[in-house]
Amino acid sequence: MSADDSKVRKSAAEWQEQLTPEQFYVLRQSGTERPGTGPHLNNYEHGRYDCAGCGQPLFLSDTKFDAGCGWPS
Repeated sequence: MSADDSKVRKSAAEWQEQLTPEQFYVLRQSGTERPGTGPHLNNYEHGRYDCAGCGQPLFLSDTKFDAGCGWPS
């Protein structure tokens, strides 16, 4: 299987139906949330962070750290 075969292919309207307006801006329009404002900044629950678009795992909570930039890393 090629890398292109694993891509999630949806129309903009389908993405907008699935994602919140902020998620759509960040994930589909190369936007960023303002530093220090994201819902995960002060979230210390143990678990796994998954992509809001495709559901693939991104990282585990025990690898999260404060990079000092205003976004969880």
